Amino acid sequence: MVFVVNLARVVFAPLVGQFVVVFDVGEATAGSIATLVWLGSALPRLPAGWLLTRVPRHRVVLGTGVALTVASAFTAAADSVVTVAAGALLMGLSSGVYFVAASPLVSELYPGRVGRAVGIHGTASQVAAVVAAPVVTLALFVSWRVAFVGIGVAAFLVTLALVATTRHADVPTVGVGERNLRDGIRREWRLIAVGVVILGLTGFVWQGLFNFYELYMRTKGLSPSMAKNSLTVVFLAGVPAFLFSGWLAHRLPHVPYVLGIVAAFAASVLLLTTTTGLVPVLAVTALVGYVIHSLFPAMDTFLLDTLPDETRGSAYAAYSGVMMLVQAGGSTAVGVLVERGVAYGDVFAAFAVGLCVLVVVLGGLRLAGRLPGTARGASAPQVPGPADDDAHLETGGTPGDRNRP
Repeated sequence: MVFVVNLARVVFAPLVGQFVVVFDVGEATAGSIATLVWLGSALPRLPAGWLLTRVPRHRVVLGTGVALTVASAFTAAADSVVTVAAGALLMGLSSGVYFVAASPLVSELYPGRVGRAVGIHGTASQVAAVVAAPVVTLALFVSWRVAFVGIGVAAFLVTLALVATTRHADVPTVGVGERNLRDGIRREWRLIAVGVVILGLTGFVWQGLFNFYELYMRTKGLSPSMAKNSLTVVFLAGVPAFLFSGWLAHRLPHVPYVLGIVAAFAASVLLLTTTTGLVPVLAVTALVGYVIHSLFPAMDTFLLDTLPDETRGSAYAAYSGVMMLVQAGGSTAVGVLVERGVAYGDVFAAFAVGLCVLVVVLGGLRLAGRLPGTARGASAPQVPGPADDDAHLETGGTPGDRNRP
């Protein structure tokens, strides 16, 4: 299910160029479609967190399967850019609810093998990001609509399989849980703000970059097919990044490690803007993919290790939702700037410089002892225990979906 759900989000990135041609729209409009997917993924997270205190998680997961099936069919039948945008929002909404419900459900289903179970879940999600561009390439031999038909059919079949499975499984039910979301958010707002600033702004740059990666690669002289499938390189590099960075995040000081990754991402984007030639561009593309996907488990570990038990769920849900709202605008921002005549390379270089400034400011605050999250052991290396390996995001590109029960 997570494979299909994440594919529904990332499939829009390799289709941005197709939407420009088919609907005769500019980059700003096409970028707004990609933004709506991630906006939709952000909006339902806090309401879903409240819902999960009252409805069993597996029923919510099944509901998202039904919703994704309907949303995919709606998008496949879209006859205008407006209806495509509406379909993108609906597909994003279903994914947002899914990730808030599924991550804790996996933890509850396999309490003795949490790390392994969540790792399989996250890997399946990342594989979806890897195959998104090839899937679109194959679909375009017929029509872009085929991609959404396939996602809808897959979501329907997987949902049926889950219904059959839950009938014969001992599925855990939700306990009382955290009832007062507002109190947890109020107590941890400073740490939430740090997380939103770091991953929200970095994700803003990442969203703008990967959703326009195909069009940007064309400006560097790559063929249309090679430009489209360069996204495969980006996401393929993220598979080992998730595994290795999650391991490092338990052993290195959290804040310096996170800020180091942000600085490395900014440097890799700057390098990409100055690189030419097929092989060098693909090499730097792999570097960009590896670095950005290293940030997601590192940031997740930082927050989940720092937040106390009594506020972890509510604070993390708030961080996840707000952070994704911030980053969702990256695609629209890039589209608007490019449509006004700014070159892709100049846009991404400016964004990267902004991230460098962010690292310097936050690094200075940490040295001055003014950065929240460094006083309760979040900066100290952690020795992982058996259950510590479950601090992973569901990926694709996209951070902030890990939420413990």
